[in-house]
Amino acid sequence: MSQLNANQFPIRTFGGPTALFEYGGLRFLTDPTFDGPGDYASPGGPTLTKTAPSTTTPADLGPIDVVLLSHDEHADNLDTSGRALLADVPLTLTTPGGGKRLGHKAKGLADWETVELERPGGGTTTVTGVPAIHGPGAREEIEPFTGQVVGFVLTGEGLPTVYVSGDNASLDAVREIADRFAPIDTALLFAGAPRFPMLFDGRPVVLDSAQAAEATRILDARRVVPAHHDSWVHFTEGRDELEAAFAAAGLTDRLDQDWAQRA
Repeated sequence: MSQLNANQFPIRTFGGPTALFEYGGLRFLTDPTFDGPGDYASPGGPTLTKTAPSTTTPADLGPIDVVLLSHDEHADNLDTSGRALLADVPLTLTTPGGGKRLGHKAKGLADWETVELERPGGGTTTVTGVPAIHGPGAREEIEPFTGQVVGFVLTGEGLPTVYVSGDNASLDAVREIADRFAPIDTALLFAGAPRFPMLFDGRPVVLDSAQAAEATRILDARRVVPAHHDSWVHFTEGRDELEAAFAAAGLTDRLDQDWAQRA
């Protein structure tokens, strides 16, 4: 177990995949999406319908040191407001392809590639790019349809181990991550079981609720903060399904108390 209790830092979720947390003195934001409800086109993909606004605005966030962007190609992970925000952020970590598309402030991370970030109080935080597959199958079968995605693991001396899953649907990828980093102190798990009838016979392209509970078990995650389960039509499972799946797996105590109270 890491020296810091997993519950010693808050994670604020704002709807969809967007969350904010401070870690090692640095402020991290995941997959920034702040546009209002409506229909949004994604390059080469289906039109996505947003049903609810973000619970905050970019102006209310304060300074962000690093954006952890699972991928840049879908409007439910990076929208117009989110792209504008990236211009004011010193560093965006994302996929190798996204790093090329987004410009000089972005860095792409391949699987297991690391970047060292200077902490304000001295020392460093390590961010490791970890495997993620945006659909139900092998990477070479999935990426031609849904593109590259990446997850992240954050570590540092005296800090908890944090996993940000990104848009991952693969429990095999979770097992690879667990082999290197388990136990995980805090897991920010993207869930919601998003489905599209024209893709993969309607199977989820990100974890469903039962898979999120199984990922928690595989990672031996001490605390789980679910994200990416609301505000979009293609998300087919929400809070109720997540709570039920964790209860069925005997893992209710792993769900973050603050998240559980934000009904």
